[in-house]
Amino acid sequence: MASPFTFVPLTTTSRFSRPNFPARTTAIITCSDTVKIANNSKTLLISPLPVASLNSLRCDPGYLIPNYPVGGNGGDSGFQYLINILGARVYDVAHESPLQLAPKLSQKLGVNVWLKREDLQPVSSFNLRGAYNMMAKLSEEELKRGVICSSAGNHAQGVALASHKLGCNAIIVMPVTTPEIKWKSVERLGGKVVLMGDVYDESQAYAKKRAEEEGRTFIPPFDHLGRPFSFSKSTFSLPLLLLENRSSLSLRLMRLNAGQGTIGMEINRQLKDKIHAIFVPVGGGGLIAGIAAYMKRVAPDVKIIGVEPCDANAMAMSLHFGHRVILDQVGNFADGVAVKVVGEETFRLCKELIDGVVLVNRDAICVSIKDMFEEKRSILEPAGALALAGAEAYCKYYGLKDENVVAITSGANINFDRLRLISQLADNAGRNREAVLATCMPEDPGSFKRFCKQTGGRSNLHNELLCQFTFPEKAGALSKTIDAFSPHWNISLIHYRAQVHIGANVLVGIQVPQDEFDEFQDCARRVGYKYIVKNIK
Repeated sequence: MASPFTFVPLTTTSRFSRPNFPARTTAIITCSDTVKIANNSKTLLISPLPVASLNSLRCDPGYLIPNYPVGGNGGDSGFQYLINILGARVYDVAHESPLQLAPKLSQKLGVNVWLKREDLQPVSSFNLRGAYNMMAKLSEEELKRGVICSSAGNHAQGVALASHKLGCNAIIVMPVTTPEIKWKSVERLGGKVVLMGDVYDESQAYAKKRAEEEGRTFIPPFDHLGRPFSFSKSTFSLPLLLLENRSSLSLRLMRLNAGQGTIGMEINRQLKDKIHAIFVPVGGGGLIAGIAAYMKRVAPDVKIIGVEPCDANAMAMSLHFGHRVILDQVGNFADGVAVKVVGEETFRLCKELIDGVVLVNRDAICVSIKDMFEEKRSILEPAGALALAGAEAYCKYYGLKDENVVAITSGANINFDRLRLISQLADNAGRNREAVLATCMPEDPGSFKRFCKQTGGRSNLHNELLCQFTFPEKAGALSKTIDAFSPHWNISLIHYRAQVHIGANVLVGIQVPQDEFDEFQDCARRVGYKYIVKNIK
């Protein structure tokens, strides 16, 4: 079998490496002892994690990026997790979700595909399990002071529902790019929504600061051991270290992850036949850590496989290097798992317990959303279809037959206006059914002939390169990009296409002499938006 990896040439020497691992990649692009963050004319110094380029780890769809070593059961803490999962308080608000066979997919793949329907929970996602299990054990005084959390959507709804059940005031901080269906659902559940920050990291930093100022309990989505994560910009001050009791926080994290781990307990009870693998979507790692903590104690032969988008692969990167890293950028298509760094406690568990990670692209996710609709007439959000996409790709890559595989359908909170894009990607890109080209030309004799000559040949512009930028839908983003390059370099063309909540794709033609290409790349990186050089002459 050919090597599944695309090897990326070294661009930076790093003192972080992991020998004897099959993925030879250049992931670490920055490693300094301290990182300076300018904030309100002050410079704060924090101990950073290494920064990794998400594009440097690439492999064939469905290939299992292995985790070495694997085979532990969590030790003493693993036993404590088992006890906490067995005694978790989740069923005051959640129910035991059904495990359903997907007959059409099973026939197509030659395996038994089982769907763990967490999208059928009261908030249409699994997140209320961990949130309620943690909050139900807060003291009366803590509940009286209120809680606060940061979330891109599903965790927020879990906290809001748990707060309503417990009679607790809750503030929910969400990125300004959060789909409307998610923040409106939080408001209907009684949570007070604050939209702050372009990305999750900024929302989290703001929520932690308010927690300290107002005496509220911070309810993490997957991890919170008092260490601030890096962020791109801020309009508020950030403490170097939140002054909280670390052992108390560790206990709360165990309750949070144990709540999610009840899904593993249910799967083990519902499916008595031998299970080859359970596929779990990975964002911060809380869901897979909880499931692995249970399954590796009671059924250690079952593979626990994480699934991440290619453009949000923080867990795969961290497992590769043996320690957590921060991604330099992250894609927002699957916004429910779009995190730059996995949790400290969740990574500790995953490093010992899970079998590896499968990466899937946007097209594969869209195809799985369509497959789920055709199978069950249910519509998943991109993060909710992630595990199913990984299971499909894995079974095809390894030619798996006559085995039982389980995929967690983790959420179904999706705006209606995103369905058009998902449908187009599933049909046009995922299924490779059609391609549509559009152009405009004057109604003059010979116009079509000239058009054919132009499209059939190469551009005559000297030193032209094509660059694809992806940036958020907000005022000034396009102007910022244009101002960065013009008038130093001539912009020969620009094509803008909005794609709802995942941002805008902009194709830019720029004339850049070969000896100025490095300067151009530095300039493009300073703009701060994801970009790919498509073509250079």
